[in-house]
Amino acid sequence: MALLEVRDLHVFYGNIEALKGISLDAQPKQVVAILGGNGAGKTTTLRTISGLLRPRSGSITCDGKSIVGVPAHVIVGLGLSQVPEGRRIFNILNVEENLSLGGYLMRSHRQLIKERKAAVYELFPRLAERRGQLAGTLSGGEQQMLAIGRALMSDPKVLMLDEPSLGLAPMLARSVLKTVRRIADRGAAVLLVEQNARQALAIADYAYVIEVGRIALEGEAAALASDERVQKAYLGGFESVGSA
Repeated sequence: MALLEVRDLHVFYGNIEALKGISLDAQPKQVVAILGGNGAGKTTTLRTISGLLRPRSGSITCDGKSIVGVPAHVIVGLGLSQVPEGRRIFNILNVEENLSLGGYLMRSHRQLIKERKAAVYELFPRLAERRGQLAGTLSGGEQQMLAIGRALMSDPKVLMLDEPSLGLAPMLARSVLKTVRRIADRGAAVLLVEQNARQALAIADYAYVIEVGRIALEGEAAALASDERVQKAYLGGFESVGSA
């Protein structure tokens, strides 16, 4: 059994079916990339897994427990955290305070929160240097580090990231994605939605290509990176992936 299992997920926005039978798995120490064009259903997939959207049908299990219909904050407590697109940090709070909010569920365990902050600062030394600085005054790369660090405060078994390199300079984007790889190597299963397909496939173990709410392709990341259909799709859009 995979750490995260999604089976035959159907999600609707009103009468519009956004996800049409999505199934995927993620194992510990594995980076699983989700690729696709705008509107393909990538973010909807993450939001449904994290409990922000409820599926019409299908199953989602995390560490053997069903999480369909479970409130989002309870899902975090079960070991699954999401870093949303756009970071969503608290600009008027400093770095330290943002991390404290990430540890809200274990707020009564001060020593544990202190240890997890230390682990985040070890992973992102830049944040340690700026722990008293207002989050809104950080650079884009530092804000993304903070968003990831805040999610790590709950010590997730499954970490989901939605476009972590969006808006970052190429060097910073590569640095952030290398850190994502390190997080997986330490034991977490990582589900990665990423606009930069080449960089995502470079750090991923397995990948899925979503097209209009369905899985069009899946396979080992290295194999998909050399697949002619994927290469053509990334150069000219995703419309032709499933039919190529």
